[in-house]
Order: sequence, then C-alpha cells, then structure tokens
Amino acid sequence: MSSAGSPMAPPRSFIWSRRIFLTLLAGFVLVPVYVMLSSSLKPLSDVTGKFRWLPSGLTIRPYIDIWSTVPLAKYFMNSLIVSVAATLCSVVIAVFAAYAVSRYEFRGKRVFTVTVLSTQMFPGILFLLPLFLLYVNIGNATGIALFGSRGGLILTYLTFSLPFSIWMLIGYFDSVPRDLDEAALVDGCGPLGALLRVVVPAAIPGIVAVAVYAFMTAWGEVLFASVMTNDSTRTLAVGLQGYSTLNDVYWNQIMAASLVVSVPVVAGFLLLQRYLVAGLTAGAVK
Repeated sequence: MSSAGSPMAPPRSFIWSRRIFLTLLAGFVLVPVYVMLSSSLKPLSDVTGKFRWLPSGLTIRPYIDIWSTVPLAKYFMNSLIVSVAATLCSVVIAVFAAYAVSRYEFRGKRVFTVTVLSTQMFPGILFLLPLFLLYVNIGNATGIALFGSRGGLILTYLTFSLPFSIWMLIGYFDSVPRDLDEAALVDGCGPLGALLRVVVPAAIPGIVAVAVYAFMTAWGEVLFASVMTNDSTRTLAVGLQGYSTLNDVYWNQIMAASLVVSVPVVAGFLLLQRYLVAGLTAGAVK
C-alpha cells in the first residue's frame, strides 16, 4: 500500500472528502436505525411525546407485548413458510431453466431470454388485478383455493422473482467453463448428473445470490400480500398494520416488531454476504 507521502497516494483533500462523505452516509443509514431501537425501548407515552435522543427510561415491555397485541407468531410463520417455499421453487426452476438456455441451442431461445428479461420492466401493480381474477376463476372452476391461500401467494411471488433468477443464473452459468460439463460426460455422467455434480457446485455463489434475492423479495412484499391473503394467511409485512387501531397507534411496539422481523433477513445477509457479492458480480458480467 502507498503511504500518505508517496507519489502514488491520493491528495489529502480527497482523503478528507472521502471521510466526510462516508461519515455523512453512515449517519444517514444509522440514525433511522437508532430511532427505531430507542423508540422500541420507550414507554408509549414517551414515544408519542416530545422526541428525545437519549431516552429518559428504558423498558423491554414493547418486545413482550408485540406477541399479544397482534398474532405476530402466526404472521411470522406464514411469512417464513411462504418465503422459504418461494425461494426453493425459484432456485430449483431457475437452475434447470438457466442451464438449458446456457448450454443448449433451441428454437426460440432468444425470444425466451428477451421475454424473461422484459417482464422486469413492468410494475407489479399491473399484475395484481389479472392474478386476482385468475385465482378467483380457478377457484370457482376447480375448487382449488388459490386466493387467500399460502400456495397462491407463493405462485404470485414466483411471477416476479423467477424471471430475474433465471436471467441472473444464465449469466453465471455462461461463466462456468463448458469443459467441466464435457469432462463429466466423459466420466459417464448424463446431462442431469453433469448439472448436479459439476455445474451446480461451481455455481454456488450465483445460486446463493438468487436465493437471497427471492427470499428478501417475498419476506418484505406488501402489495400482493395485502390483497391475496386473509386473516389466517396474513404475512408480517401486512400484519404490522395491526398495531394501528382506531383509538391509538402503538409506535413503540411497531418499532420493536419491525426490528424483530428484520432479524432473519439481516442475519441471512451477513452469513451469505461473500457468496452474494460474488454471485451478483459474476452474474452481471458475461
């Protein structure tokens, strides 16, 4: 590394400008988190009163009350089931679809890839009414309850997580040398064996990146969950509205619940960060 006085070192003004900018950026990110944390440890009267940077008294009562004010445990379980199922389905389907596009030539290949990518251009609200009508008509015709069910919500999340997952894994599989496939075929593996035994282990960072994206998308989604669920299948993103009643708004419990429901995503991101960065980098460049 170059020392501060070496000819290759950046100017001192640049160093200080960078420090100031990073400090302001850190404050911009951390101040809201501090407000959430401090508000979650205050009594409701302190939260609704004049804001103080240093709480006059601390209590963990909001973290206890959040489980009884609304059925947070049920909402947590619904979100976990839907998010994990949507992630698994998205990863499995995307792996096979991306491998086929990356390794084989077939009629309509370019049309397929362009169509998959073009779906990301449209806002999700455009698909809300068509999916609602489709689920209701399927339920009336077949008796399969998609509207208001976890299965219907999982299918809904696949409509916008799966195209991105396929597109990203196509780019990542293209970066995996084809010689690995050929060596596996020579050793007696079929196409499926080459995919599962050779290509998938080499593409773990990309697959992890796809899984993290699919999980985060399903975990925090609000629009479709507010329409496609009922009282028994409501997810966390919608269930947090239950802390706001006609008579009062439990701001301290909202802050506490928001921090609690963020733990799985934050913990997963920290554990898989190195795979996520590697997967996004390799999948974005061909």
